[in-house]
Amino acid sequence: MLATGVGGQSERLAGRRRKMAVESRVTQEEIKKEPEKPIDREKTCPLLLRVFTTNNGRHHRMDEFSRGNVPSSELQIYTWMDATLKELTSLVKEVYPEARKKGTHFNFAIVFTDLKRPGYRVKEIGSTMSGRKGTDDSMTLQSQKFQIGDYLDIAITPPNRAPPPPGRMRPY
Repeated sequence: MLATGVGGQSERLAGRRRKMAVESRVTQEEIKKEPEKPIDREKTCPLLLRVFTTNNGRHHRMDEFSRGNVPSSELQIYTWMDATLKELTSLVKEVYPEARKKGTHFNFAIVFTDLKRPGYRVKEIGSTMSGRKGTDDSMTLQSQKFQIGDYLDIAITPPNRAPPPPGRMRPY
């Protein structure tokens, strides 16, 4: 009888452990899927987004951001953390009429200070195209962990040239 009681107890403990594991997994999934909090643009002050563009389909080299320097192709945009890539594309097209052509490709990257070593790092975050809907259109700065003070680098590729393959950047 004692052996049965112990066996039954260990089965109950194993069942509790399984239940706890399932509960913690669900919690982790809920955390990952936590929706972005909507920003009230009437009440929230916009941030200054420093945007650097190229029209050759490639991002700027990281050494162009060194020692307090930045590339000369700067746009300053006042926007919010919930700005989408499509929204930012339309703002860039207002400034650069040649980018309005259907099929123009916009590849977005965040340029940020590297905390482990001096200098900057770059993280490609998505792309859009003039005149076409895409999967990255509704991506927001906030969803890509953009922080105030980071830069946005946009490589613009005219419609008659193919953009470089994703993930490929100029060597530094």
